[in-house]
Amino acid sequence: MKSANITREEMWAKQCLSATDIDYAIWERDKSMLHQLSKISHSCAFVVDVYKCNYTYASSNFVDLLGYDSHKIETLERQGDYLESRIHPDDRAQLATLQVTLAQFIYNLPLEQRNDYSNIYSFRMLNARQQYIRVTSRHQVLEQDRNGKAWLIIGNMDISPNQKYFETVECAVLNLKNGEIFSPSLLPLPSANLTNREIEILRLIQKGLLSKEIADKLCISIHTVNIHRQNLLRKLGVQNSIEAIRLGQEVGLLS
Repeated sequence: MKSANITREEMWAKQCLSATDIDYAIWERDKSMLHQLSKISHSCAFVVDVYKCNYTYASSNFVDLLGYDSHKIETLERQGDYLESRIHPDDRAQLATLQVTLAQFIYNLPLEQRNDYSNIYSFRMLNARQQYIRVTSRHQVLEQDRNGKAWLIIGNMDISPNQKYFETVECAVLNLKNGEIFSPSLLPLPSANLTNREIEILRLIQKGLLSKEIADKLCISIHTVNIHRQNLLRKLGVQNSIEAIRLGQEVGLLS
């Protein structure tokens, strides 16, 4: 699936999280728990706040295990992409593509199923000796907002037992409910569930036709056109026609 024109942050924004549905007292409780766990675990834990679109926490194990700057780890929320700057440049590009691909898959699912998955990546990180070592990083939803949308994402990173040199990022997706593991390459395209009529309407939308014009051209009612429009937006996991057209172009439905 092509995803070069969509960023991870744009995919997060599709959730339309609202401050009124988020309770940061929950995060303060979680943060206290993570500080305690870091004392007994060797994993490097980090948390991403999807609402704020930034890293909001990293455990002190990043200092102990990888030799990272302790001040930057303690103040990670103000450090921008410090952690991502340590990823091998080639792997960082691959990770970005994989994360968007998986986000497209997740947001195309019914809301009640979107938090049932853990994404497991293997890639190269720079350590304090300026050497790239392979790590394994597992990401899943830590907290949801009041409507069940993913709000906080937790990652747990360890040094991989396999340090053989290879340039590609490895990724697997784990279904936390049934234990099924699959590769992102096996994910269905968002277009897979569109009917021929929905694809036809999407192409007419791309040409700039309004609902009434589409109804006249296809000899159907405006109500039917609007139902098809709502269905194709839902199936593609997008918020509006502009996003639907862009995604349709990326997956080859539109020219």
